[in-house]
Amino acid sequence: QVQLVESGGGLVQPGGSLRLSCAASGSMFMFETMAWYRQAPGKQRELVATVPRYGSRIYEDSVKGRFTAFRDAAKNTLELQMNTLKPEDTAVYYCNAVVRSDGAAYWGQGTEVLVSS
Repeated sequence: QVQLVESGGGLVQPGGSLRLSCAASGSMFMFETMAWYRQAPGKQRELVATVPRYGSRIYEDSVKGRFTAFRDAAKNTLELQMNTLKPEDTAVYYCNAVVRSDGAAYWGQGTEVLVSS
């Protein structure tokens, strides 16, 4: 059973930065795709960034140039560096991972990000 645990959320002022981490119970190499999603109050969950095992990372248009997602194999984490944060980035951020061997998808419990002055 794969477990994903997010951390790093909190309150930040507009223009500030936060770094989210998603700790995985298994090796990074077992995941075909890892991704960050977010769900703002009253809205549907949306894809923020995809980090495939091979190939280019994909970002949602509104975060391009501000967010960077990557796998840290040494720490066995998925990271999300968020810069120049805006109030509209306020959401619960979720980590997602798809296992290469069977296609099973797993979710973390989420970490809340509040961008407000």
